[in-house]
Amino acid sequence: MKTISITVKGKVQGVYFRHFTKTKADTIGITGTVKNLSNGDVFIVATGEEYQLNDLLLYCKQGPPRAVVTELIKEDVPLQQFNGFEVMH
Repeated sequence: MKTISITVKGKVQGVYFRHFTKTKADTIGITGTVKNLSNGDVFIVATGEEYQLNDLLLYCKQGPPRAVVTELIKEDVPLQQFNGFEVMH
């Protein structure tokens, strides 16, 4: 198990990015959080196995249909435990 943070840049707010990320995370068994940042980015912290996190990264590169992802920043962070995957407001 490992934890990563993902910053998603582009047209990623107002396009259901957080909701779709939660649905994808729940489907593949990842725990963590997703939230909108005040600068227009989406920030994700996710814990799972390497293959699960890679699947999430592939999804985030594309995003939901109305999203336009211009950059993805992935960082390894200290292991964090979560109870499920939560959309933060």
